[in-house]
Amino acid sequence: MLFNTIQFFIFLAVVLVLFYASPIAIRRYILLAASYFFYASWNWHFIPLLLTLTIIDYTAALWMSKLPRGPKRKMALILSLSANLGFLGFFKYYNFLVANLSLAVKGLHPLDIVLPLGISFHTFQSISYVVDVYRGKQEAVRDPIDYALFICFFPQLVAGPIVRARDFFRDLFDWHKPSADDVSSGLFLMTLGLTKKMVFADQFAKVANLYFNEQAATNPSMAAAWSGVFAFGLQIYFDFSGYTDMAIGMARLLGFHFPINFRRPYLAASITDFWRRWHISLSSWLRDYLYIPLGGNRHGSWRTYRNLILTMLLGGLWHGASWNFVIWGGYHGLLLSLERFFRGNRAPQEEWNRFYPIKALVTFVLVLISWVFFRAADLPQSMLILKRMFAGARGPLLLEPWHIGMAVSALAIALVEEKYDFVERAMNAPVLVYASALTMMLFCIEVFGVMDTAIPFVYFQF
Repeated sequence: MLFNTIQFFIFLAVVLVLFYASPIAIRRYILLAASYFFYASWNWHFIPLLLTLTIIDYTAALWMSKLPRGPKRKMALILSLSANLGFLGFFKYYNFLVANLSLAVKGLHPLDIVLPLGISFHTFQSISYVVDVYRGKQEAVRDPIDYALFICFFPQLVAGPIVRARDFFRDLFDWHKPSADDVSSGLFLMTLGLTKKMVFADQFAKVANLYFNEQAATNPSMAAAWSGVFAFGLQIYFDFSGYTDMAIGMARLLGFHFPINFRRPYLAASITDFWRRWHISLSSWLRDYLYIPLGGNRHGSWRTYRNLILTMLLGGLWHGASWNFVIWGGYHGLLLSLERFFRGNRAPQEEWNRFYPIKALVTFVLVLISWVFFRAADLPQSMLILKRMFAGARGPLLLEPWHIGMAVSALAIALVEEKYDFVERAMNAPVLVYASALTMMLFCIEVFGVMDTAIPFVYFQF
């Protein structure tokens, strides 16, 4: 069930009615049943896999909580990590390894593997939990129902945000009925996310798909190449941030408070700043569970650069099993290292000044270049598109004037939001202003939204 379908909103309405019409003691069971139903509506065959990982991590955490620090405690952690990374590795990377090793190792053959829904997200969520229990930063959850709900909670099961155990169980164990502000902000965020998805992301998706799926091989135009890449850059932002806005909004309706996952990333003035604004739950996960354990910046400059590049290489592989994603991650790791080299120990400058627009534009272009590897079908297509972006022939843009108008409008709104917290103010505005903002978004969905088909969210594939 896609978030942008009538079926999903019927499902959500039924869940809300059952949840609030039931005694508090059984509400978590309703959420758990609804979450498994949501997962099973995609492919029920993978329910046993989800249950297996849930049982392994639940048991490993309980085991660690009863052991002192030492080899046995570490063994419980290793077993849990091995199970999570083993399942993820098989489903996501087996065929990638076979394709790269088949020339050297005979007898390896690709398999017809279906990637389980949301496996990358719930795997990272599980890993953060067991590692925090191992470190003594999180108490092991005693009730298996509570832990199962943490893993498969339907608003963020498919594409995040990656929620830390302390945040989820804080709300679950000390649950309070959503306040009027929670309800109003939840509805606002869901409407905002739907607007981002159907009005902006899906419209730009048509241009991006036209170029990458049809014209990349035949259209030599530089303008067409930049059009397609620019369209995908806006598509993936509005698509993914729209999903997480909806996830955060519906979680608030159920009494849970998730952290923000995007903070206007295309206004970033550096790649470092970009990763503090883009997919915040992933970038903070990579920092806390990969970059810092590797040594972070504690052992000199060259090891810092190594750790940055290695972290982003693995972050790229997390997104997908292809050399395109490896290059995408390495590219960002290299840019982060270069910025660190030239910046030294000084903190990144995020203050607005006369150079900020230039730095933001350069950062945006660098990010657009990286999206080529993210979207292209394979490495040869990536190289071809990059060649045409910088040495292509003359030709018209694929973007219509109204696409440009939408992009300019989005930039203007982002600038206002950056300075005045426009969305936060609208969510807490008087009823007339709040209702007007909701009406305007619904009007935009009706007039400009893509209604002829439900385009899947980009991050569903991860």
